[in-house]
Amino acid sequence: MATATATSAPSAVVLADLLPRAATRLGAQARELALVAGGAAFTGLAAQLSVNVPGSPVPVTGQTFAALLVGTVLGARRGIASLGLYLLAGLAGLPWFADGTSGWAMPSLGYVLGFVLAAGLTGALARRGADRSPLRTAVAMVLGNLAIYAVGVPYLALALHLPLARAAELGLYPYLVGDALKAALAIGALPLTWKLIGRR
Repeated sequence: MATATATSAPSAVVLADLLPRAATRLGAQARELALVAGGAAFTGLAAQLSVNVPGSPVPVTGQTFAALLVGTVLGARRGIASLGLYLLAGLAGLPWFADGTSGWAMPSLGYVLGFVLAAGLTGALARRGADRSPLRTAVAMVLGNLAIYAVGVPYLALALHLPLARAAELGLYPYLVGDALKAALAIGALPLTWKLIGRR
């Protein structure tokens, strides 16, 4: 019974926790802020890797991959803070959404809202070891993508005054193959990283 309990308990360690710790409280706070800001900046850079999809207002970008990776590497609390910072700064006018856009007037804004939810979800799963094996990483990536679409597609439908089925045609189905490829990168990279650093 004790073995089963230990196996199911959260690992409480994500990749960011393995970075060198600061010696002072101020240094620790600066470290946390740097991780959060770094995750937001990484997502903003990934958003500029953007390809427009004919007939759809939703481009293919690196944002989805970045959001899932940031959540998994930083953990839920930092991941939510990081993607929340990305969202709020973009709404305030920082041009780091897809194609250098910002503000509220995007029908694809729901996907950015979904990134916050997905980062929290994948971060919580990573705390339970979901990034330690390819299978568990695959499950985490699928659930994270579902969280993004669960917010993004209904928002798209509301913004464009479309039926939900039509919004899915514009903002879900054309992206499934690309999301599978992005997930495959994470499935290969995250467990390999843990293996290389010798922590399982």
